[in-house]
Amino acid sequence: MSRTIVITGASDGIGAAAARKLHALGEQVVVVGRSPERTAAVAAELGAPHFVADFAELAQVRRLADELLQRFPEIHVLANNAGGIMGERSLTVDGYERTFQVNHLAPFLLTTLLLPALTAGRATVIQTASQAARVFARFDIDDLQNARGYRADRAYGNGKLANILFTRELQRRYGDEGIAAVSFHPGIVATSFASDTNHVMRWIYHTPLRRLFTISAERAADDLVWLAQGTPGTTFVPGEYYDARRIATQVNPDSVDPVLAEQLWERSAAMV
Repeated sequence: MSRTIVITGASDGIGAAAARKLHALGEQVVVVGRSPERTAAVAAELGAPHFVADFAELAQVRRLADELLQRFPEIHVLANNAGGIMGERSLTVDGYERTFQVNHLAPFLLTTLLLPALTAGRATVIQTASQAARVFARFDIDDLQNARGYRADRAYGNGKLANILFTRELQRRYGDEGIAAVSFHPGIVATSFASDTNHVMRWIYHTPLRRLFTISAERAADDLVWLAQGTPGTTFVPGEYYDARRIATQVNPDSVDPVLAEQLWERSAAMV
């Protein structure tokens, strides 16, 4: 029997590549993206259902969760893959710093709203994180909005560190209810990532330099597929952060702080 696998950020890049691979393996893939045109195109290619939501607006995330719950009483995999690095600091319509909201707060909201379907499906919940959490993050629980000393790379690193902390706390809170949470670093991937920033990453991802530093979206998607099809406790250890299919050993110390993980959860819940 095919399982229901919801993938956000699936209109392009890693998400689209993973959707294609999982569909080919017989899974029921649900395509979620920001662009109506690109999301519909990927879904049409696969004959899959699709939903559109911009994570820079939490009302759209709430609508997405309602639509998914109405359609799918059981979700077996949720891949929180949407995210990105931004340019100058800006606030969303909800009043939150854009990088923080798109990379962490919106997927936090989506996941918690979908918990009835996720627990019913004993779901694997996957966060596409990044080693940017180790390289760039300067995480301050009292400055989640990146108001002090804003830099695009630092804000992105903080968002990816939040993904790892969220994974650990989701597992602690809901592991006994059947949730298996896991996060992973996909590598430096040649996609449309960093198209919205003026950071040096734009030059790495969108010039001939990409041939030196990046891997293909198809290759990066293999690890997402591996986790989506894996058996929790056998293929991967729930609650952990993976790099190249191994538990990452070179990490930001903040990413393994259980007190920080709990604080982030509580503050995120209060925001939404």
